[in-house]
Formats: sequence, C-alpha cells, structure tokens
Amino acid sequence: MRIALGVEYDGSRFHGWQAQEEGVRTVQTSLEQALAKVANHPVRVVCAGRTDTGVHGLGQVVHFDTDAQRTSRNWVLGCNVNLPDDVSVTWAKEVDEDFSARFSAISRKYRYFILNRTARSAPLAGRVTWIHRPLNADLMHQAAQALVGEHDFSSYRALGCQAKSPIRTLHSISVERRNEFIVMTVHANAFLHHMVRNIAGVLMAIGREDQPADWAKTVLELRDRTLGGVTSPPEGLYFEQVEYPAEYDLPAASTSGFPIQP
Repeated sequence: MRIALGVEYDGSRFHGWQAQEEGVRTVQTSLEQALAKVANHPVRVVCAGRTDTGVHGLGQVVHFDTDAQRTSRNWVLGCNVNLPDDVSVTWAKEVDEDFSARFSAISRKYRYFILNRTARSAPLAGRVTWIHRPLNADLMHQAAQALVGEHDFSSYRALGCQAKSPIRTLHSISVERRNEFIVMTVHANAFLHHMVRNIAGVLMAIGREDQPADWAKTVLELRDRTLGGVTSPPEGLYFEQVEYPAEYDLPAASTSGFPIQP
C-alpha cells in the first residue's frame, strides 16, 4: 500500500531535506530511519519539495510504499517515538497508488519571516531572518507584483539549480508588516532552487531603498542569476503548504510553528 505523511521540522540543525552521505544529518534520513523501525523494512520516501540547510517545514508531504499493516495512528505515533525532537509526523493516510507527493501537487506555498528592528532576537535565533536597517514593506509588496504570472525565473534560481526548465507560474506574492516583523508569502505551481530566498534578497534591497522599485522586474527580465542580487539567509524561510486535488482529501498543514501567526 502507499502511505502519505504530513511532516514538520525545524531545519536549524539539519543539512537540508535530501539524504546525503553517511554521517550527514538530514530530515529525509531521520524520517526514513524512523519509518524503517515502524515498518520493519527499509523505507524510501518521496517528498513534495526539498528544502535547504536551515529552512523549516510545516507542510511537507511525503509518500512511501510498504507491505506493513499499520493504522494511521500507529504510523504517526511509531514514527514520532523514533524521530529526533526537531522532526514530527503530524498525520498519516493511505492513498491510491497513483498518488505522488511530488508530481500530484498542484501548488506550493512558502512564507519568509523578517525581524526588522535594531536588536536581534535571542528566542527567535535560527527561526527568523534579522535585518536591522529599516525596510519599507509597502515598497517591497509593490515591487513583488511584477513577478506574478508565468515567467522565466533564471535570475531568481541558484546557479547550480538542476531543474530542466526555469519557467514557473507565480500565483501570488505579498509582503506585509506586522509590528516588528515583515512577512513575505509566495504561492506558485513549483519553485526553483533558492528561488524564494533570491526573491526575498531582491525585495529587501528594494525595501532598504538601495535599489528602485522596478529592480525586481529588471532582474527578472535579465534572465541572468549573476546579476540578481544577494541570496537571503535561510533561517526565516518556512515551507508552509502543498496543494493537491480535492479527491485525495489530505489534511491541511498547521501554522502553529510559525514565529508569529500570519
């Protein structure tokens, strides 16, 4: 049978999602080791979207195949007993064999949290990006609207990005201030490597008024990553949600792990 899981994690102490060589701590490796103990056989998972070192996940979805007969409750409780405290399985559900956590996804959503004040935060270290210079959130939001729609996002992807095509459809993007925080929400059909962090880097330069408001559009049209500005830090980035066709009836992700409520 095929099982889908909801997974959340604090990415601060992981070298990203994807399994690497032995001894490198990743979310995938931790999850697969826990699942193997519950299933009593080796397990390989497929995820909705790989995240980088330091990036957090609240709405990650994975699937795996197994012959083990377990209830949804047993998958959740069994995994969590065997997982480190910075990873948690939030739900489990048997799905059709045609379901793919990656390829069945319709869209994905990320949020990026910026603490914008003079002093850094001790309790939120590793959970938000701290920028001490004042940022104009309204200007950032205005500039970001040039990125909505289907575009070639070559300027906004990592030089080492392995995606076959740089074309992505950005459904929406918003930037808003909430007291000392600035929250950027990005919703797209899919994302390129470092795409959200590179967008945030460009918008923060505009928010500091180091660049004009039309710079986000200019960078997009250049289609050249080397001219695209600085990649923002990973600490404030959260993989929030994956959208699937309604027929799969998967549980919604919780937002309780955000540093502030959106």
